[in-house]
Order: sequence, then C-alpha cells, then structure tokens
Amino acid sequence: MSTSQHSDEPTETIPPHTPLTSYYGEVPARERYVRDLFNRTAPHYNTVEKLFGNGGILYRRLSMKFAGMGPGMKVLDIAMGTGNVIQGVVKNIGPTGQAFGYDPSPGMIAEARKVFKGPITRGVGERLPFKTNTFDFVTMGIALRHVADLVATFREYNRVLKPGGKLWILESHVPESKLGHAATKLFWAKIIPGLTLVFTRSPEAKELMDYYWDTVEKCVSPERIVEALAKADFEDARSNLIVPGAFIEYKGTKRQI
Repeated sequence: MSTSQHSDEPTETIPPHTPLTSYYGEVPARERYVRDLFNRTAPHYNTVEKLFGNGGILYRRLSMKFAGMGPGMKVLDIAMGTGNVIQGVVKNIGPTGQAFGYDPSPGMIAEARKVFKGPITRGVGERLPFKTNTFDFVTMGIALRHVADLVATFREYNRVLKPGGKLWILESHVPESKLGHAATKLFWAKIIPGLTLVFTRSPEAKELMDYYWDTVEKCVSPERIVEALAKADFEDARSNLIVPGAFIEYKGTKRQI
C-alpha cells in the first residue's frame, strides 16, 4: 500500500475548529488526546447511541444509499468507531461488495470487531495507507472535527477514491441564530453529558460528550467545509442540512479522468 502523493504547491490549511487547549494543552498533543479519550470511552459509546434510540444508525444507512452507495462497491468507512455505520455499509453493498473499516483508536476497533469481521486498519484520516484510486465510496460519520486539517484530509479522501467515486460525510450542526444556538447548547452541552454520566456512570464518557459539544460549537462553518472540499478538487461539493441543531451532510465526487 502506498501513502499520499500530492503536488508541492503550497495549499491553505483549514483546521476544523479553533484549538481547545483546556483539554489537551499544546495543539500537537490534540491527536493523542482524542485517540486516548476514545480508547477510554469505547465500551460506553453504544450506550450514548442508545440515548438517541439508535435512530441515526438507520438514517446513515439510508443516506449512504441515496448518495449512491450500492451493490458490489468497495467502500472505506473512516473513523468507524464501534461499527454502527459499517454495518449499514455491508447491507448496502451486498455480498459482492467489500467494506473496509478505519479508525485511530484500538478501543473502538475492539468494539467494532464484535459486529464487523471484515478488514480494519488503524490510522488517522489525513494519512491513509491505501493505494490511489482504490475505493468507489468513502464515508465518515460524526468525526470530521477530529482531523488536523480539512484540506489535507479531503485530499487524501479524493486520492483513494476511484474517478467518479463518491464521498459522504455526516456531521453535527449548530444553528446560526441566537435562539437556535442556545437551544442546541442546552441539549448538547448540558442534557446529553448529564444523561451520559447517569447511564454510564463514567466521568470519562461525560468528558467525551463535553468535548463533543465544544468541538461542534467551535467548528468552522458549513461554507468553509464545502470550500475545503473544493480545494481538495471534489466536484459538486455541497452541504445538505438534515436536522437544524443536529446533523448536516457533506458530499463530493472525484473528477473523472
């Protein structure tokens, strides 16, 4: 397998959010902090999903299907977590397709292994150890805020896609209005961390949800993310607001040769 290979021309970097040094100190320590946080909380992650009735799992499967994922495709699920999304991938692509999991956290991979028996590779999204033009479809669910640079990450996603291949990303969303922002903050910064602590009895799981909200609140705008997709040479780069205060989709297509 080969690593990335891009032009030496300088490109603008776009971090997904402003630094949150109260969690990890200096910025270079962010990647290790995030990986370790997910390691420690992996056994509780599905409990958090259940707080939402697991509704997002079915939605992601259907959304990927509507975005063009179908039988026989070779699909890479980046930041696969406990394997909730890749189970939908497997159903969409059928027995003739191939699903590949990818995640930086050994703890999350161990949880995913309970439900997914296919190939899994450990690593971060901005450094993919796969050959160019490998996949028909690349997915990422609720993890874009954890990469170091959006442009570099999207260039990697573009590289490993086959010409005409599709990218589908689901992310969290904060409304621009003061009222919408306040309501979203009440839910994600107070209610969800509180419920997480009650149901998991884990301060670390609560920290995960506290960090979740802070990365969402400090995340760059959807327009900036679409701009990063375009800078990474994706065609038809666009966002689609699904639920205000909850979820937004990002999509793009690799150019045909």
